[in-house]
Amino acid sequence: MKPYRVLFLCNANSARSLMAEALLNHIEGERIVAFSAGVEPDRPHELTLEALHHLGIGTEGLASEPLERYAGEYFDSVIVLCEKAQQSCREWQGQAGEVVFWDIPDPRLSDDPNAYRKTLREIRGRLQLWVDAKLRKLG
Repeated sequence: MKPYRVLFLCNANSARSLMAEALLNHIEGERIVAFSAGVEPDRPHELTLEALHHLGIGTEGLASEPLERYAGEYFDSVIVLCEKAQQSCREWQGQAGEVVFWDIPDPRLSDDPNAYRKTLREIRGRLQLWVDAKLRKLG
């Protein structure tokens, strides 16, 4: 069976979308394969990598990618993690079976020293619910 493909999008592809990509590949790396990209890609934030390591999730190969990298590709689901990326998706040249919008606050804009870990917990909670629902549908 061909894996279900998911693309996570956010503005910089340095925190939220990278967290979601790493988490989903860690949880369901065979049945569901995750990728991520940014509207204005930066580099992976060190606190993103630290939060992932804290949960025992590997970060090898994680890189900030531009949205254009996936132009022309098909994804079963595209999950947009911020409003700015949602606006840019309207012009994206890829294809998706569904587009889902989760507005998750950017931890880079927070003064909370635990912002990255809190963001990762929020994404993990949403992903667990989403994966359970998807796997029921996929059989």
